[in-house]
Amino acid sequence: PGRAKPLLLSQLFQPLNLQGEAAGEGKAGEPTCRSQKLMLQAGLIHPSSPGCYFYMPPTVRAMEKLIKVMDEEMQAVGGQKLNMPSLSSAELWRASGRWDGMGPELFRLVDRHGKDYCLGPTHEEAVTELVAAQSNLSYKQLPLRLYQVTRKFRDEPKPRFGLLRSREFYMKDMYTFDTSEEAARQTYGLVCGAYCSLFDRLGLPFVKVQAATGNIGGTVSHEFQLPADVGEDRLLLCPSRHFAANVETFNEEQTSCPTCGEKLSQTRGIEVGHTFYLGTKYSSVSNAVFCSPDNKPQLAEMGCYGLGITRILAASIEVLSTEDSIRWPSLIAPYQLCFIPPKRGSKEEKEGALLLEQMYDDVAEALPHLAGDSVLDDRTQLTIGKRLKDANRLGYPYVLIAGKGVCEDPPVFEVWNQNTGEVLFLTKEGVIELLSKAQVP
Repeated sequence: PGRAKPLLLSQLFQPLNLQGEAAGEGKAGEPTCRSQKLMLQAGLIHPSSPGCYFYMPPTVRAMEKLIKVMDEEMQAVGGQKLNMPSLSSAELWRASGRWDGMGPELFRLVDRHGKDYCLGPTHEEAVTELVAAQSNLSYKQLPLRLYQVTRKFRDEPKPRFGLLRSREFYMKDMYTFDTSEEAARQTYGLVCGAYCSLFDRLGLPFVKVQAATGNIGGTVSHEFQLPADVGEDRLLLCPSRHFAANVETFNEEQTSCPTCGEKLSQTRGIEVGHTFYLGTKYSSVSNAVFCSPDNKPQLAEMGCYGLGITRILAASIEVLSTEDSIRWPSLIAPYQLCFIPPKRGSKEEKEGALLLEQMYDDVAEALPHLAGDSVLDDRTQLTIGKRLKDANRLGYPYVLIAGKGVCEDPPVFEVWNQNTGEVLFLTKEGVIELLSKAQVP
């Protein structure tokens, strides 16, 4: 009593379109990519207006898991989470020179009192103003590493590729304040290390490349890129991993690695993270100062660090999936496990349904962290093969089937392990041992 039952697929708000073309997209001349097509077919996103999407419940689950992993990495380097307003005053942006510098990508609006605002694509001005307002900040309180996870807005001229280039997106952005350039560069190294750790935990094949600072500014900048054909960035990579850069930072005549002289290869990438050492570019405008050991006001040295949350979701599907089946980084898959009971009317129907229910209870008892991470495909009017095909396309890391083997003594379940591509025939104990490897953040 009181134990969670598996979520029934028939009740999950995830309008599957696994047969036909992705609904509402791919109109004549409009580019689509693998992740966009798969996410639309799997009912993970639904188009709203150009570059804006509904994120369906399974996508929100994946996002929340990803944010949990990010929180762990950010807090491991001393990050403190806050939340800043989406609406930013034009005065702040004019003071930093970015009101005009950002051009038409900035969503601008005027309130009823005639005051100008923008919807924040990024929050350097706002956070610096916040820190500047702390008039008695001491060097003992630094470093400050403040971050948020929030919706951002950018008036893309040509939104495309689903969540890879949209007008509204989720981002984790961290802003750091240090006492000296040396300390700020140390922070820079720490946060870059946390980003590497995050992508390693997700099992994503990332490269960290030298990058231009663009309209954010600063003197040092790196991008975290996932190599992919649809990527909008061109990257130059040394085969021995001595050097990696975005083409925009590099003299195109140079074709060999500046460190070892080997020929550089060129590839395309999807930018999923970006780091900047800013110096005093923003702190000098807002007068964000702290009190030094000899009691003098001193400008804080800043850095800023972004991770595209919705873009990481889409990019990971882009690089890990096959043409017709989603593969998630297993840590952030919306659900870890799909149960498939026998087909209605089959001779193992009754016994199989009971054994599967018992199996669910046994898994929930032995591995409580998986209890809320399971879906039961209750569409028993469909064959097991059809439901298995759908499960493969939706990318559950584990699929557990009550087939003919459940009538044996002891009962044997068919288990598909997406991460290894193996199909195993296991008793109850074997299933629990296999699922004990499943990770949930």
